[in-house]
Amino acid sequence: MHKPENFNKTNNHTLYYTIGKITVDKLTSTLSKMEDDTATAEDRQLAALLQEISALAKNRLSVAANETEFSKGSSVWVERTAQSHFPHIRLHGGALEDYPLKS
Repeated sequence: MHKPENFNKTNNHTLYYTIGKITVDKLTSTLSKMEDDTATAEDRQLAALLQEISALAKNRLSVAANETEFSKGSSVWVERTAQSHFPHIRLHGGALEDYPLKS
């Protein structure tokens, strides 16, 4: 699927906001079905997927805030599994690059 010729950052922001809003609304609705014990197996799978998307989005926002603070010279926390290894962050929903922050 390609984006329309006149697609711009404003439209992109609006689209992403709308996708997020619908995702959260659907998650809330699906969790309600689970609480009412009316959820199907498919509803439970959907809830798990939507919870993962929500968690990844929250993580991505945290990383962006962390990188903003780092760029201001603040001390920031960076998760590593070893001194020389930074996680494959795209898979974890954080920064869009697999490289450590540079001062």
